[in-house]
Amino acid sequence: MQAAEYVEKPESQLKEMWETLRQNKAAVVGLVIIALLALIAITVWISELIGIQILPYDPNYSDMTKSFIWPNAEHWFGTDQLGRDLFSRIIDGTKISLFVGVTAVAISLSIGVLLGSIAGYRGGKTDALIMRTMDVMLAIPSILLAIAFMAALGKGLDKAVIAIGLVSIPEYARIVRGSILSVKENDYVQAARVIGNGDSRIIFKHILPNIISLIVVRATLGISSAVLDTAALGFLGLGVQPPFAEWGDMLGRARGFIFTAPYTLIFPGIAITITVLAFNLFGDGLRDALDPKSRIK
Repeated sequence: MQAAEYVEKPESQLKEMWETLRQNKAAVVGLVIIALLALIAITVWISELIGIQILPYDPNYSDMTKSFIWPNAEHWFGTDQLGRDLFSRIIDGTKISLFVGVTAVAISLSIGVLLGSIAGYRGGKTDALIMRTMDVMLAIPSILLAIAFMAALGKGLDKAVIAIGLVSIPEYARIVRGSILSVKENDYVQAARVIGNGDSRIIFKHILPNIISLIVVRATLGISSAVLDTAALGFLGLGVQPPFAEWGDMLGRARGFIFTAPYTLIFPGIAITITVLAFNLFGDGLRDALDPKSRIK
């Protein structure tokens, strides 16, 4: 029998990964919630682009005569201190939270993978310089570092994306560096070097594809952290600015009404919790699915 027959086909690998993920009920629940949130965010975004109102009320329209109406058949989540419909604002805030989460992770992932690859492959003084810089960033709590970046950049959604993306760079850099250090002396890397492949080709063609599972799992979990950081900056008044709806900003502006109108905090808090939990559940399940030792054969 030829050796090629022993090679596992890509289709069978994908099938095993899917079966492992499907058997993890928590991961499936997380995936369904993420898909639902993404569908809501995309639908709201498209409706705004083409000028169609699909939400029950304009999320930014205020009517002081309807302030602090408790949840009822007309206003499912009630209204806030300015008379704005909370259900419409929470649905509208989905696109902002997911946009910041995904974009911030894309920024930190791109830069972190690049820096980690250079540090792990080059070694020596280059490795020391890059990783000591990452260590300094990791020594500062991420939310404090994000606040410092926001103080330098200013308030606003675009600034929040950049700040959250920057503070997460060290995590990806360390993961990639450690992975490259463990595989760069393997035979296939040495063979690629012998036949004349350049450093960049070896890194991106031969090394990174073999550690992509670690990066994907960390990126999935990183989105949940980015959503939390977005909410934290919004709570402090440094993120998305009024009148746009953002869950953390809604919490921050409602904290003075915790006893008189607790629902104004409960519903945004639930939205944040469900989103973060969904990405964490799916990330844990994805980690098992991408691990050959954990797959269902």
